[in-house]
Amino acid sequence: MKTHIDKIISRCHHDPSQYLGAHFDTPKKGDVILRTYQPSAKSVNVAFKNELFAMDRIHSEGLFAVTLVADQLNDPQLDPFSYQYEIHYHDNSVVKINDPFRFNTQLSEQDRFLFNAGRNYKLYNHLGAHPKTLNNIKGTLFRVWAPNAQSLSIISTFNAWDDRVHQMKSIGDSGIWELFIPQFPPGEIYKFSIKTKHHAILEKSDPFQFYGELRPNTASITQEINTFEWHDDEWQQEKQNTSPYDKAMAIYEIHPGSWRRDPSSPDRFLTYRELAKELIPYVKNLGFTHIELMPIMEHPLDESWGYQVTAPYSVTSRYGTPEEFVYFVDQCHLNNLGVILDWVPAHFPKDAHSLASFDGTALYEHEDHRRGEHPEWGTLIYNYGRNEVSNYLIANALFWIEKYHIDGLRVDAVASMLYLDYSRKEGEWLPNCYGGRENLEAIEFIRHLNSILYNEFPNTLMIAEESTSFYGVSKPADQGGLGYGFKWNMGWMNDTLDYFSKDPLYRKYHHNALTFSMMYAFSENFILPLSHDEVVHGKRSLIDKMPGDIWQKFAGLRLMLLSMWMHPGKKLLFMGGEFGQSAEWYCKQSLDWHLLEKEGYHRQLLTFVSDLNTMYKSNPSLWELDFSDEGFGWLDLEDRNNSIISYTRYAKNKDDHLVCILNFTPQTHHNYTIGLPKHCEYKELFCSDSNIYGGSTNRAGKIYKAMVPPHAQAPFHTTIAIPPLSGVILQPVTSRR
Repeated sequence: MKTHIDKIISRCHHDPSQYLGAHFDTPKKGDVILRTYQPSAKSVNVAFKNELFAMDRIHSEGLFAVTLVADQLNDPQLDPFSYQYEIHYHDNSVVKINDPFRFNTQLSEQDRFLFNAGRNYKLYNHLGAHPKTLNNIKGTLFRVWAPNAQSLSIISTFNAWDDRVHQMKSIGDSGIWELFIPQFPPGEIYKFSIKTKHHAILEKSDPFQFYGELRPNTASITQEINTFEWHDDEWQQEKQNTSPYDKAMAIYEIHPGSWRRDPSSPDRFLTYRELAKELIPYVKNLGFTHIELMPIMEHPLDESWGYQVTAPYSVTSRYGTPEEFVYFVDQCHLNNLGVILDWVPAHFPKDAHSLASFDGTALYEHEDHRRGEHPEWGTLIYNYGRNEVSNYLIANALFWIEKYHIDGLRVDAVASMLYLDYSRKEGEWLPNCYGGRENLEAIEFIRHLNSILYNEFPNTLMIAEESTSFYGVSKPADQGGLGYGFKWNMGWMNDTLDYFSKDPLYRKYHHNALTFSMMYAFSENFILPLSHDEVVHGKRSLIDKMPGDIWQKFAGLRLMLLSMWMHPGKKLLFMGGEFGQSAEWYCKQSLDWHLLEKEGYHRQLLTFVSDLNTMYKSNPSLWELDFSDEGFGWLDLEDRNNSIISYTRYAKNKDDHLVCILNFTPQTHHNYTIGLPKHCEYKELFCSDSNIYGGSTNRAGKIYKAMVPPHAQAPFHTTIAIPPLSGVILQPVTSRR
């Protein structure tokens, strides 16, 4: 049987503090024996009460010990925190340290129990590396979950990357390892050295790292996250008091690494502070309400766009420090802009330094590759049925909202979580216990996540990117739904982009693509997305999807954006779409800002989007009843020969409404009959064909009178000139009896 010494030297001890540190179980009552393992030391002394006591080398590998007898102690109640080691190295350097093994276990039994039960929701306050002061000694408290490891060590520049020096201790049967290292400073890099049961040595980044090295380096960095200075109390109070469902929401989606780069050094990313200076006023001037950031959690590969996350709790160092990111979020809130993060609980990459086979076993991932791997993406799938893994992800969602004041999470690839056969062929997947294709553990995890998050932060935006017709994605969990607040309307997006890519001559044969979305528009709380996925990999930019000459392309894009803003549901537009980015988006270069250097269609489109948002936010009829059929009424959905549709959007006060007429061909209609919902006068509020946007008309404010008899699905009518490839918005001005 191996002795304590053998286990420590061979790095297979589950609790080195059973032997190292101060021990009072000596033959003579009142004596204390001190032991330390310093394999690189020439000699070691104990500094106690202003005296030095030489320690004996009791093993050639560097174990030192000394017994302080009661007479030397002159204190029968020795305080074990009152000594230090003076270490002499072979290069004649001398270091005085406090003993890491003098400190008792700091993690409570209650916190351990809750973690193993999957309910320690503020887990980020316990696991990872936390600056602490224990018994007036400053240092860093490390904890990590690795239940199947034989032993763990902390390696760092602090200990010359020697995995023998700071061996951790296992805490009961929790699977958690802990060690407090005195004098370990903030800003220091570190990793965990894990010895598996098969005696392999793995070097892993901290799953709870709050900051890390810039790729390609992969070490974690100690980072204080509880000292950020915030100035957004007013924003937070307003968010607590108002529901997001009946408010305007126009989201500007960006990839921080390619929205704009340093003009003098195109390979250099803008920092979070630089983004705050340039992005925030740009988005605010355009009238958007929120900024959505593609994942800013740490990831090794730029080309993954952030969706292959290796450190879910870490702000990526590509764009700066956690403090700089806090500054960015704070400035957004001070400018009345919400911040949404893309969040990726569906999968994680196989990089050796990260979560994959973390302790030598399938710990975070499912062991069976038919459940644990994504064949399409070459990534691993979280084991949602394991309490500790579920806890890890739920705590991560709460972490971003509590510590970084994030206003919402857009959850990536939800469909891949829901279905066991997602992107798999027959025989490549395992059915659930009932023989079905639904991932029951993932569904339970999602419901648990959303229930806890909305209980803690009621008005947070939890947004699902879910591409199927799974029931109740944005319905409450206690009503059988998944519990998200919102769902991306992928059906609307696909139908709309497909329709607008067709030659207007043939659009009448696809008229149902314009109207079908209203069949299900109120079945979920939808956000209408024109996202990054639609302008990459050969799909072409939005402007390049439009058929026709340059005038028709821009008229078509203005029309598509207007139809999107008028359609029930909140809005999301990916960067570049607001000014007609010509090329496909590429994550390694800036948007084509040179297109705005001179007057022309690109600048005019930018003005159009700004005015569109102004009109949108100024009219409650466009957002108060987004998720109720009471907020929408068809006026004419059947004029497929002219490819024209018209409808009304209502506010809670039905007298507050807008009439929308959309013409999807280049044909001008001079005396077109449209239906109207009220017997009153209407003025032209907005027209996408205005000459200030690059169109051909200038008739803002023109008055139209509602007349009998009815027309199409409307009780009244009027006649109007409708420009080509354009939309006209009318607003009631007077009531007629």
